[in-house]
Formats: sequence, C-alpha cells, structure tokens
Amino acid sequence: MAGTIRQAGEEYDIEVEELSVEADHVHVLVSFPPRYAVAKVVSLLKGISARRAFQRFAWLRERFWSGELWEDGYAVRTVGDRVTADIVKKYIQRHEEEATNQPELF
Repeated sequence: MAGTIRQAGEEYDIEVEELSVEADHVHVLVSFPPRYAVAKVVSLLKGISARRAFQRFAWLRERFWSGELWEDGYAVRTVGDRVTADIVKKYIQRHEEEATNQPELF
C-alpha cells in the first residue's frame, strides 16, 4: 500500500514525506502545491490507492463488496511554528516502529 500511495502522489505532484501504513489506518505527511485543496489530495490518494488495490488483489472485492476500501473520514493537521514537519515525521516514525505483526497486503 505504501508504494501505491507514493506513486499516486508522484503522479499529481504530491510529495509523500513520511508514511506509515498500519493495520487499520495510515499516517502520511505530504506537501503539495497550493492549487490543491486538502480534501482533493486526500481524495486522490484514497481513490487511486483503492482502485489499484482492487485491480491487483481481486479477493478484496469479496471482502469490500461495496467497493469502498477506505472510510469516508480523515484527520488533518497542518504544520507551522509550534507543530513542525520534523515533529510530525517523528510521530509517524514512532507509529511505524510500533506497528508489529502487520501482514503485508500490498
């Protein structure tokens, strides 16, 4: 899944700076041009990664028969003076280190 998300980002000039794919959620730090709204970036990354996952792993269609791999919601935090990109990267890295026994699906 991580590779798919990174590839999707590259196609739309979205830089994936840090990424952690866990069993039930994803943490990602991205930077992107101001021509994109946050909602558009989330939509692109979710849509492209889901479409490619369903193409690559046909069995997912049986499990997610509605055709929706991702939940509708998401949480966003912007970086600035108090919460820097470095702080967010460390947070994501910590979650990546703690993610254990996760099966490699993608």
